[in-house]
Amino acid sequence: MSSSMPGKPTPRRSVLAAAVGAAAATSFAAAASRSLAFASSGAPGSSRAAAAPVDYHAWTSRGDWQRGTADGTRAEGGPRPGLVIDRPAGTLEYTDPHTGTKATWEYATWTSPLHTPPAPASEVVASWNADAPAGTWLQTEVRGRYTDGARTPWYVMGRWTAGDASGDIRRTSVDGQGDGRSSVSTDTLAVDKPATGLRIAAYELRLTLFRRPGTRLTPTVRRLGVMGSDIPDRFTVPASAPGPGAGHELRVPRYSQEIHKGQYPEYDNGGEAWCSPTSSQMVLEYWGRRPTAADLAWVNPDYADPQVCHAARFTYDHQYKGCGNWPFNAAYAATYRDMQAVVTRLRSLGDAEKLIRARIPVITSQSFLASELDGAGYGTAGHLMCVVGFTAQGDVVANDPASPSDAAVRRVYKRRQFENIWLRTKRHNAQGEVRSGSGGVCYLYFPAEPEERQRRALRELGIR
Repeated sequence: MSSSMPGKPTPRRSVLAAAVGAAAATSFAAAASRSLAFASSGAPGSSRAAAAPVDYHAWTSRGDWQRGTADGTRAEGGPRPGLVIDRPAGTLEYTDPHTGTKATWEYATWTSPLHTPPAPASEVVASWNADAPAGTWLQTEVRGRYTDGARTPWYVMGRWTAGDASGDIRRTSVDGQGDGRSSVSTDTLAVDKPATGLRIAAYELRLTLFRRPGTRLTPTVRRLGVMGSDIPDRFTVPASAPGPGAGHELRVPRYSQEIHKGQYPEYDNGGEAWCSPTSSQMVLEYWGRRPTAADLAWVNPDYADPQVCHAARFTYDHQYKGCGNWPFNAAYAATYRDMQAVVTRLRSLGDAEKLIRARIPVITSQSFLASELDGAGYGTAGHLMCVVGFTAQGDVVANDPASPSDAAVRRVYKRRQFENIWLRTKRHNAQGEVRSGSGGVCYLYFPAEPEERQRRALRELGIR
């Protein structure tokens, strides 16, 4: 969830978290029916050292939704099954903290079965794919069970709607959530002191769907996923050798966030911190999805690449006051026709090579000093960019939005440097202080009906 621009300090606890969450409302639903604990691999491009466990699960099928506990929701079938409001379970009065608007909403809930990952987690990130037309919204929550048997509270992981119509809520994370043992930083639930050995051994998710009273409106949730991981503290990661993905490069559109400085400061400084939505927009357009002319009618016609402004507006988290909320970016991507999106972690550049070879770009989250990534020309406390290929020698070809122009976006970064700044969990900032790294966090966007080779590559990473 981190997306701060080069030179702009991030207010989050790391590149893998953000502002803490609290507050009220009701229910949440969640998702995950398949998983993969990443083990070490001797295959080219992967580390031979034991890889840290990463478990991604998603509820996506009608059967998945039917296995949860419904109170007013129902599972719909069809080519893309989803969860919808069948009948209201009750009403809730919600005062939007960002507009001051008080309104009454009907709601219905869905609660997942308790999911036990192959290995206990120190961090948990939920993400979702949904339609939420004007007059509707959803809330996602997670409740963990610690390794000592105690439970966390229900933590709000996001209140989300696709747009920002008059009278609708504003997309928001929730600050102030914690129980003294774990807490939420914008989009990430984390154990506060992992060195004690405490972990989250299992978790359940709750989804609450809201609509205006007396209407037949409903959000439709098509994928609800959760990533649990326990990445060991490390300042460096083992070097990997180039694999079969070397020598492949995808034709991903190139957009600079920097050319938007001064545009729409109400969405986090008008370009200064737009690395995440700019990266999201590049990959969406790779898949042939982009806003319509009508969608972009609000953008100043003098601005280049208006779709980047659009992505910033519709990924903006009004509590975090930025566009770098990881699940909000994935949710934005999934509002486009027949698109899916997940937030997860990869274990190595070898995993990224598999995806590139299957023609799936990878949006990566990393932080670094200028001296740690030759050719970048900047340092950052948290930044998103797109891995679009690998040279024949195995170096990383990236579309880096922190570039002075669209033409300058394509960069080639040294393999060893890139894998270290992306996969490590600890780093030193310019003052020599210890800070966090993302540990391999990425966004993956792909069609609802991927090609067989894409399906196979995703399946190898535990994503179905």
